[in-house]
Amino acid sequence: MQANTLSWDDDAASLPSGQAAAPAISTIVAAAVPSPAAANSERRVNAADKRIINGATDVNQLVPFKYKWAWDKYLAGCANHWMPQEINMQRDIELWKNPNGLTDDERRLVKRNLGFFVTADSLAANNIVLGTYRHITAPECRQYLLRQAFEEAIHTHAYQYIVESLGLDESEIFNAYHEVASIRDKDEFLIPFIDTLTDPAFTTGTVENDQKLLKSLIVFACLMEGLFFYVGFTQILALGRQNKMMGAAEQYQYILRDESMHCNFGIDLINTVKLENPHLWSNEFKEEIKALFHRAVELEYRYAEDTMPRGVLGLNAPMFKGYLRFIANRRAQQIGLDTMFAQEENPFPWMSEMIDLKKERNFFETRVIEYQTGGSLNWD
Repeated sequence: MQANTLSWDDDAASLPSGQAAAPAISTIVAAAVPSPAAANSERRVNAADKRIINGATDVNQLVPFKYKWAWDKYLAGCANHWMPQEINMQRDIELWKNPNGLTDDERRLVKRNLGFFVTADSLAANNIVLGTYRHITAPECRQYLLRQAFEEAIHTHAYQYIVESLGLDESEIFNAYHEVASIRDKDEFLIPFIDTLTDPAFTTGTVENDQKLLKSLIVFACLMEGLFFYVGFTQILALGRQNKMMGAAEQYQYILRDESMHCNFGIDLINTVKLENPHLWSNEFKEEIKALFHRAVELEYRYAEDTMPRGVLGLNAPMFKGYLRFIANRRAQQIGLDTMFAQEENPFPWMSEMIDLKKERNFFETRVIEYQTGGSLNWD
């Protein structure tokens, strides 16, 4: 047989008796190099392998879902889209310009509110974009965080829109977080937790750093969005209930409902991190969190005293002492802590109705047919 027609079978047949034939080259290649289909299947994301933090799966691959609750909240946030310019501020402008339209205490309350909120949502956005997002390894949760960051931008826009509409001194309002002690103290309480996560050298993967991340999640979900916003929301919505500053109150109601979802998402995130990393939830760590709760309640009560040195709108600062403890107890229970204050009743049950996304239909005198995307809002 010609050499150039020799097959491996022919060569094997010519081997001395008892000597095994070498495997075919095609067999060697097949064993050494997986088929493209096999290689790709090994890289596919298994939902069970996903983790909120320290995950090893591809963060760019959204599906298959593991955390369906995060995706559902993302969809709900998109359905609840709104923009500040959709709200008519004309009556607010007329009321504010009328020397007898509001009392001095009511004007102080409005300006103090805006002084805190114009920068608060920027702090929240910075914490998400520059910190939290980087360390969360579940793409469903990242998707919601992107939506949340945009909503924080909308809220900052809304406060700026109110300031501009009323013709307020922008330098006074936007510098309040430097110049008003009750506002500055709340922001300074938050900033260290932002600085921790936004430090380029910070990475998760150790117990110490994972606890720092978890602590930051708790501070922003339960204490900032879940507690620090509630004095201001109650005050402005109380104005609206008395047919005053109704355009501003309407925007605050939209914001409150967004922030309620932010808070609920954050609590789900916290509880899932705890579930996947039970070693982080030590007794020592829980005591640190309780101390933060007590400090947050103290700071927010000081803010209530500063914004309401006297009774206004049927409200006074002492009423908020019980309200803040009521909220703090609720937030503690939501993340698995024991209540920290004696049983408190909610002095503002109407606030619960304001938060309810499904039941609410009427925003004061303007009737929103449905709380849906801005383009489909109908106004009378």
